[in-house]
Amino acid sequence: MTRTFAVSSFDDLTSRSGLDFMRAVLDGTLGHPPIGEGMNYHLMSVDDGRVGFRGTPLAAHCNPMGTVHGGWYGTLLDSCMACAVMTEVPRGVVYTTLEYKINITRAIPVGMEIEAVGVTDHVGRKTGVAHGEIRGVADGKLYATGSTTCLIMPAG
Repeated sequence: MTRTFAVSSFDDLTSRSGLDFMRAVLDGTLGHPPIGEGMNYHLMSVDDGRVGFRGTPLAAHCNPMGTVHGGWYGTLLDSCMACAVMTEVPRGVVYTTLEYKINITRAIPVGMEIEAVGVTDHVGRKTGVAHGEIRGVADGKLYATGSTTCLIMPAG
């Protein structure tokens, strides 16, 4: 299934609060971001200060040693943590990731479904801070953790 980019116009971004924007992506009112297609993950849940994605790493996401590339973990954690920050910004305000850090605790087997959940720790006028986890859907094991700091700014 081909999906479109989440923002089809500047009004899509500025006319909603961050929470309403993320809920519109979740319910299909706005399209999903295209990175999810290539990385094989999708938005699963949106609440105030909390966002979840589900995904499954494929052979195409492996490094030369045949294990899931650290960039796949990082992309999922960046998405869930930063989108959690987005849920707490008011209308006309957006975010961008300033920095993020991940810790891989164990290798995710290729083909195993995971859930990446981001939760806000602080969202102020200029910055947002969040943490996240990747866990196996079937086994509940922790595969990676992360933290982020986002810059909050007026849209446009």
